Amino acid sequence: MSNAASSSDDVVRAALVQTKWTGDKDSMIKANVALARQAAAEGAQVLCFQELFYGPYFCQVQDPEYFSYTESIPGPTTELMQALAEETRMVLVAPIYEMEQEGVFYNTAIVIDADGTYLGKYRKHHIPQVQGFWEKYYFRPGNLGYPVFETAVGPIGVYICYDRHFPEGWRALGLAGARIVFNPSATSRGLSAYLWNLEQPAAAVANEYFVGAINRVGVEPLGENNFYGSSYFVSPRGQLVGEAASDSEDEVIVRDLDMSVLKEVRHTWAFYRDRRPDSYGELVVP
Repeated sequence: MSNAASSSDDVVRAALVQTKWTGDKDSMIKANVALARQAAAEGAQVLCFQELFYGPYFCQVQDPEYFSYTESIPGPTTELMQALAEETRMVLVAPIYEMEQEGVFYNTAIVIDADGTYLGKYRKHHIPQVQGFWEKYYFRPGNLGYPVFETAVGPIGVYICYDRHFPEGWRALGLAGARIVFNPSATSRGLSAYLWNLEQPAAAVANEYFVGAINRVGVEPLGENNFYGSSYFVSPRGQLVGEAASDSEDEVIVRDLDMSVLKEVRHTWAFYRDRRPDSYGELVVP
């Protein structure tokens, strides 16, 4: 469901997709593509899928069988996303289990421009290794920095799931000019559920941009993690843009993001002017 449209040239119509695991890669891609086309029919200009969107969240177990979900970038899913972007005229952010070379794998998101051009990728920096989230078994830490991609809807950034607990990357994306940052995730009820509605609004306020928070949904057969969806957009004022998505069902949400708010907020709260990088040296000491 979309919120009310605006005629302003400063408005970006953006979408988030959350889906349950369908049982196999092909049907998972089909379900996500169908929701993306639905978003395009509602006028979406940019869309982000959930973390590791075409597979289960296999990090609930440690099993080399799931290395089979890796792909090169560019590769088959990249090419499919390029065709979908060209068809729908949407900018797409698609998380992929990337194989750089055999045995060297990353948790990655690709960015495709609205004309189908592959713009680049972000590799997840912060890799957890705790009960039910055995990610160090599957992924190397990202090594490509915090890129901001110049797209048809303006500069966007990507941060992935566990990254959101670390403020430094959020700030790096803001300093590089991001106006929207997408955080595709696999977040379950329990330990971190209460943080879902705290951290990303706080990041949006502190860094003065819009954040799109995407979560998986449903209980998957590999473990007992209950992914609760509740995907949402939040403004630089820390306010939800429309309602959050369902906590139990597949859904695509489409929201109008008023970019004029960025100027207004940055003139009111001059956080970038008042930064003191000369005093932050201790923050980067290992």
